[in-house]
Amino acid sequence: MKSKRFAMVGVICLSLCLSLAFSGDVFARELIVFGGGPAGGTFQVVANAIQTYKPVKNFEDYNIKAQSSAGSVENLRKTNAGKMHFSTVYSGHVYLGRHGRMKNDPNKYTDVMAVAYLYGAPAQLVVRADSKIKSTKDLVGKKVGVGNAGSGAFANCELFFNHMGVWDKIERNAMGYNDAAAAFGNNQLDAFWLFTAFPSGAVIMAAQTNDIAMIDLAADAEESGFFKEYPYFSRLTIPEGTYKGVDQDIPSFQDSALLVANADAPDDLVYKLLSVVFTEEGLKHMVSQKKTFKEMSIENGTKGIVTPYHPGAIKFWKEKGVMK
Repeated sequence: MKSKRFAMVGVICLSLCLSLAFSGDVFARELIVFGGGPAGGTFQVVANAIQTYKPVKNFEDYNIKAQSSAGSVENLRKTNAGKMHFSTVYSGHVYLGRHGRMKNDPNKYTDVMAVAYLYGAPAQLVVRADSKIKSTKDLVGKKVGVGNAGSGAFANCELFFNHMGVWDKIERNAMGYNDAAAAFGNNQLDAFWLFTAFPSGAVIMAAQTNDIAMIDLAADAEESGFFKEYPYFSRLTIPEGTYKGVDQDIPSFQDSALLVANADAPDDLVYKLLSVVFTEEGLKHMVSQKKTFKEMSIENGTKGIVTPYHPGAIKFWKEKGVMK
């Protein structure tokens, strides 16, 4: 009888040991934080899409987890500090941060390394179709959603609106895109700014509750000398029909959204991540999450990058023949 009990105890102990051994394999994987963005923005879609991609989930040594954030500027700072291993940051912020030229921030963020071009992020300024706002200068005295504080949208809004001379002449409301669209729908805002890929879910939401129009930001930028002052921005057009009721092309400008990594992120991890995402299957997965990612490709992999690359990225892009 005792021998049976001992045998049973032995089986239970063995089962527990095996269970702990297998769970130990899971917990032994290094946690990798991927910085996203605010709800309703494309940055968070990037992080979620990569986190949920099966080949990424199956990495043996690394466990990648998406983490929401205020956006580009917060991602820049946290990636530089090593609190995020990967994130999405605008090329302009990587450049300005590296050279200590961020607004009210002379720190140099030199541990943020470029990994890949993702997509172009255009400026979008939404107003009501029946409003008298035809230019950024017409926002004086108006209630405007300017993006989350700490986000790339907010920083670029401040940059552009200051350049246009209206930043201190509007009633600024710092909020995320979805919140801004809701406030706009409730007549709590006269306009709201976005700096994200199109079509934006927030603008689609706004167009369901109001007849909307969009401002020709490229005309404002050209007339004011904005492109000469900040040459990393490039012109683009939001095609007619992108949003309900907007039946003409809307000229604007964009910055490049980049995948970046902390300088100390393992070279093999950076290389491995690129190797699974930038495949035919990986790119199809990204586009299935948001059509914006159709810009992602091997050919565009180094587009819009004017700052140093992570060594793991250099190895990958050289193998693909897009970097010498």
